[in-house]
Amino acid sequence: MTIQNAAVRQTDLPETRVGSWGQLVWHQLTRNRGAVAGGTIFALLALAAVLAPLVAPHDPIEIAAGAAMEAPSLAHPMGTDPMGRDIFSRVIFGGRISLRLGLISVSIAAVTGGLIGLVSGYYGGLIDNVIMRLIDMLLAFPSILLALIILYSIGPGLNNAMIAVGISSIPQYARVIRGSTLSAKEETYVDAACAIGCRNLRIMVRHILPNVVGPLVVLATLSLASAVMSIAGLSFIGLGAEPPNPEWGVMLSTGRDYLRNAWWMSVFPGLAISVTVLAVNLLGDGLRDALDPRMKG
Repeated sequence: MTIQNAAVRQTDLPETRVGSWGQLVWHQLTRNRGAVAGGTIFALLALAAVLAPLVAPHDPIEIAAGAAMEAPSLAHPMGTDPMGRDIFSRVIFGGRISLRLGLISVSIAAVTGGLIGLVSGYYGGLIDNVIMRLIDMLLAFPSILLALIILYSIGPGLNNAMIAVGISSIPQYARVIRGSTLSAKEETYVDAACAIGCRNLRIMVRHILPNVVGPLVVLATLSLASAVMSIAGLSFIGLGAEPPNPEWGVMLSTGRDYLRNAWWMSVFPGLAISVTVLAVNLLGDGLRDALDPRMKG
């Protein structure tokens, strides 16, 4: 009788057509002008980085002594450095390095931190307490300081800087995903999966993870900006990329000694970092609003 009543109630409901979750998110995202602008700028930066050999007019590490310290001109839109290397070409190739390392470091943090948070939130109890106390210890250090400690332990270098930035960001992901998991595992679909005998691993991967991926995507997008800045900062102090690599942090470090006479050496790499961070933050804010409309201000 109960089932029949439920069927009757369902047939009484008006028919509605609701698009898929992805379509709804895309619709909300494209209505956000800031997100569209940020996504467009980031797409252009990523495209320029991928097509750097075709976009850059000069070799980024080729020395041309006769063109040293030239101001911005038609031949060199962003000027040249003391070695005669084209700043515009170096900024383009620097985007390839910075974006690639930023994406990889964010992937390291998202995958590792996401798994830690998922396991901690799902099992709870002693496992949760032990993991969260370790995470709290890591959160006691600012991310950049934790990255410096890791980098001093494993040694300087571009790849090591990427690993250090990724590891230093793991606690934030673990915290966010743990909280989302604690909420998701109280839903009825998890109880139903347990009732039909699903194993814990299947429940976590097939039922809980898809429902906590939204906050993970938003955090990963916003963290990309921090990762790019952190890697540039480590390179700036000599712990990341080293000359003659066309990395934005290295270019800033080189140009700081020429601010009075050759401002373009620092201004254009700095603008590249600023534009990238702004674009990623705009896109991340749009994703946050699209995935969780309650967060709209």
